[in-house]
Amino acid sequence: MSSPTTTRPASDAARVTQAAWEVVEAHDPRSVPREELFGALYDAGLAWVHHPEGLGGLGLSRGLQPVVDQIVTDAGGERMFAVNPIGYGMGAPTVVEYGPDRDQVAAWLRPMATGEEIWCQLFSEPGAGSDVAGLATSAIRDGDEWVVNGQKVWTTLAHVARWGMLVARTDPEQPKHRGLTYFVIDMTQPGVDVRPLRQMTGQAEFNEVHLHDARVLDAHRLGEVGAGWKVAITTLMNERTAIGGVTGRRGSGVIGEALGLWRAHPDRHTPVLRDRLAALWTRAETHRLTLARARRTASAGQPGPEGSVSKLVGAELNQDVYEFCMDLLGPDALLYDDWTMDRARVHTDPNSTVQQRFLRSRANTIEGGTSEVMRNILGERVLGLPGEPRSDSDRPWKEVPRG
Repeated sequence: MSSPTTTRPASDAARVTQAAWEVVEAHDPRSVPREELFGALYDAGLAWVHHPEGLGGLGLSRGLQPVVDQIVTDAGGERMFAVNPIGYGMGAPTVVEYGPDRDQVAAWLRPMATGEEIWCQLFSEPGAGSDVAGLATSAIRDGDEWVVNGQKVWTTLAHVARWGMLVARTDPEQPKHRGLTYFVIDMTQPGVDVRPLRQMTGQAEFNEVHLHDARVLDAHRLGEVGAGWKVAITTLMNERTAIGGVTGRRGSGVIGEALGLWRAHPDRHTPVLRDRLAALWTRAETHRLTLARARRTASAGQPGPEGSVSKLVGAELNQDVYEFCMDLLGPDALLYDDWTMDRARVHTDPNSTVQQRFLRSRANTIEGGTSEVMRNILGERVLGLPGEPRSDSDRPWKEVPRG
């Protein structure tokens, strides 16, 4: 007789599969509004299956979420991550772990899952990009509120966001990692000025955000005062897993686009291009299988530094695949449909051209942590190699030279 530990995963998978099919049959993704479908998934515990029951989950393994995603997309629906990537992939796990109380967490999660309230991430600053802990935006306590002043940059979707995940400096007397506090801030309030940053794609999904005497409730603080770096690490680890951790069927994703172009242009085949495509396919399949294995063994816990592997590999693979596509297209690669700044489109737009995706891929090795930062994380936290010398680790932040 099989033990409970060997039968439970199969029964959990069957439970999730049945629940997902019941939702898509009752709420046909091809005919109902997206908010209705996603709301039904949340109510059934299928938004994040590893979350606690009542908070969009079933308390099961994180590795079962792709089962839901596949059923929904096969039925003609979208992935929640594509609609609200910052909120779904990074905000949700952070507010569940550090949220002030269950009612507030639930109030944030459902509209986050449905896409009715978009979230953004207010981390990077003009003087603190890869070194997020060096940020200068200040938050000063004023009764039950905090008054925030500063500037953030490269903030994806800030122009459509309802909520922002904000890390601010609340104690400049402390070393840079220990004087930070994490908040959820209302992006629609006075004192929050969002300005577009136009990219070479013609889009403006990134923004700079100026905060002038903007207020945030202490009740919207995540974690303890001064412990913002610990909370931020949860967001960053989930960000890297979300960015680099999307799996699909063999030959799908970016390598699928390359294969489609290859079949569409037989007149441009050469032995050199064929060898490049074969090498890229092998890398893509290795990456896909590695991610699939990691998801199957994933627990309900938070991702660790190992997520930096998938982010690093996936970012560089994307760039190499789209470079191949441009070389295959030859002179046609220079054609571009529209340079008009369009703030409605985002990089996940399924209707974007391969030329646009090539240009957008240049950001992959910067956003969510540069490839250099990923290699440092893997070297120090996974392989146990000595860290780089740091002269500012124990100095008060206000004494660290900047600029």
